[in-house]
Amino acid sequence: MEKVFDLIIVGGGPAGFTAGIYAARSGLDATVLEEGYGGGQASTSPWIENFPGFEGIGGMDLMEKMKAHAEKNLPVMSGTRVDSASREGDIFVLASGEKKYRARALIFATGARYRRLGVPGEAELIGRGVSYCATCDGMFFRGKKVAVIGGGNSGATEALHLKHIGAAVTLVHRRDTLRAEQTLQDRLKAEGVSLMLDKTPRAITGGDRVTGLRVLDNAAGHEETHDFDGVFISVGVEPNAGLAASLGVETTGEGFISTDREMRTGQRLIYAAGDVTGGLRQVVTACAGGALAAMSAYEDLRNPYWA
Repeated sequence: MEKVFDLIIVGGGPAGFTAGIYAARSGLDATVLEEGYGGGQASTSPWIENFPGFEGIGGMDLMEKMKAHAEKNLPVMSGTRVDSASREGDIFVLASGEKKYRARALIFATGARYRRLGVPGEAELIGRGVSYCATCDGMFFRGKKVAVIGGGNSGATEALHLKHIGAAVTLVHRRDTLRAEQTLQDRLKAEGVSLMLDKTPRAITGGDRVTGLRVLDNAAGHEETHDFDGVFISVGVEPNAGLAASLGVETTGEGFISTDREMRTGQRLIYAAGDVTGGLRQVVTACAGGALAAMSAYEDLRNPYWA
């Protein structure tokens, strides 16, 4: 007979690795399926200063430590892309190419990805002045001049966070009015965040580091370059929730997987944790969610109600 795991964790970032550690130490026969090498968005952060126990550590270094820890407890199958998810009676079936993995329960820790502008200089300068997370990287820009690109609630919130840190902040938006809630717009004005409206980003300039932002003045029809030490891009996040949704798991209006406080979804024996559930989207909260999801799975699998 083909092997049936107690639990399969899809995704090998902070949430997935933590879930694996907790599941294995609880006695569950579990595995982690990871599309790439592992680490998720955290591995792309050049430096992390807000994870307890480390005054500062590179994102890739931290994730390698988490992966090594997980591998001491359960198999982590890197390079395993899950193409589809289905049910066969009470068993979940995950297909990866010609291979199938079966389990009694699932945790989706599939993360989310930042939407990119797709302008010249963006990809080349990530980690060298281009960032998608003010909470993660804002402290590096205290006393410096930064642009935040985005006109919605997330962009306004990022701008305010950077202002509180001590950066000189300009919020850049391609339309002539912001989409952010009026209360946030009022706070931007009250706290002295500069606005650059009706300007479409064309390129991020720089060599070793970001030096500026080139924009199209939509009204005047010409391009202009403004000096900045950093560019924070806040044009949305795309949760990787498609696999879970294919099993009937509910998502929010923004596409994040809906869970209760114990990371249970509305579908029995399916759980979710980490960035795919929204919220603060930090390494520390992803780890907490992974631990909760694993313990909920353990409790439910051991409960006769689920037998």
